[in-house]
Amino acid sequence: MTEVPSPQLRISDQERESALHALGEHMSAGRIDIDEYGERSARITAAKTRGELGELFADLPVPHPVFGAGATAAPEPAADPRPVPQPAASGEVAARQPEWSAGQRAVAALVPLVWIAAIALIATGTAGWPVIFAPIALTAVGRALWGKGFEHHDHHHHDRHRERREEFRAMRDEHRRQRRLDR
Repeated sequence: MTEVPSPQLRISDQERESALHALGEHMSAGRIDIDEYGERSARITAAKTRGELGELFADLPVPHPVFGAGATAAPEPAADPRPVPQPAASGEVAARQPEWSAGQRAVAALVPLVWIAAIALIATGTAGWPVIFAPIALTAVGRALWGKGFEHHDHHHHDRHRERREEFRAMRDEHRRQRRLDR
């Protein structure tokens, strides 16, 4: 019978990397969202013991962090027949607005470009101030046809993301400070 290592044992950088890799697998599988990934990865970075890492994976199935000599790679998860949402370039889940048609997505992408072009034309003196009505009209039409979500201005989401990013940075800085003190 093998002895279970103590949760008080300190973890190595390789074990932290293993935990981050496993957490990334869970985000890719859709078990946790980007905000929770940021929160948990900050806690992984600040973790010192196996017990602290174990707490972060208590509600998640395999993969979990690998401890000891095999900590360089997390075990492969079991095959999941469900489709996995893939992260978009911005870090958001690609399937954010799956019900939108190609035309709706094109207009939604065009709105910020029209705003930038109108502001640039007015600022350079190339066009007069009435040009500003073009992006206003395009935004109003898009909003009337497709609802408030058309503009993608989720201020609460941005504020929450900014707060989590600041928390992560504070935890990272504290972790780095502690590592310098421990040396």
